[in-house]
Amino acid sequence: MNGAFVSGFFLSFSLILAIGPQNAFVLRQGLLRQHVFPIAVFCAISDIILILMGIFGFGSIISDFEDFSHYMFIIGGIWLSGYGILRLKGAYVADSFLEASNEEVSDIKLVLMNCAVLTWLNPHVYIDTLILIGTVSIRFEDPIQFGLGACLASILFFFSLAFGARVLSPLMSSKKAWQILDVTISLVMFTLAYLMFLEVF
Repeated sequence: MNGAFVSGFFLSFSLILAIGPQNAFVLRQGLLRQHVFPIAVFCAISDIILILMGIFGFGSIISDFEDFSHYMFIIGGIWLSGYGILRLKGAYVADSFLEASNEEVSDIKLVLMNCAVLTWLNPHVYIDTLILIGTVSIRFEDPIQFGLGACLASILFFFSLAFGARVLSPLMSSKKAWQILDVTISLVMFTLAYLMFLEVF
């Protein structure tokens, strides 16, 4: 299997696994069985747009400036390392809990509006997609394969989370499961950080 595709898939999947308001919202809608399909489609398409903007926008721009791309590799490596440390800390203190609101929203327009706010007004999504994924993509000669892997991870994640919510909910409430997940994410982040530092040093 193409190395760029695999790297894009695992980077995107690891980043998107982080517990945040968007994932909590998607999980909650899945548990309530309300507008599950449109929510999954909206989140996946939004993520794909941001990923492609990162790879073919930000990534392609900085690839033309070697010195600047070196700085971005260093910054990206530091950010990934820091994120890995945070996830290790989360595993140690077992603080990764998924908190979803109990408020019931049934109107599709309001649901999609809430989802849009949680998606597009979240500053972390731009760091993850435009900057981080865009920067990592320039390591590969085939950014299209990298992007396909990243986009596939997003599609699989959101549809699995939305439609598998009732199956996943017992697992989501287990501290042990989140500790294992946090450690796994941290290992992926440290590996990617190491690869980014290799591009410079």
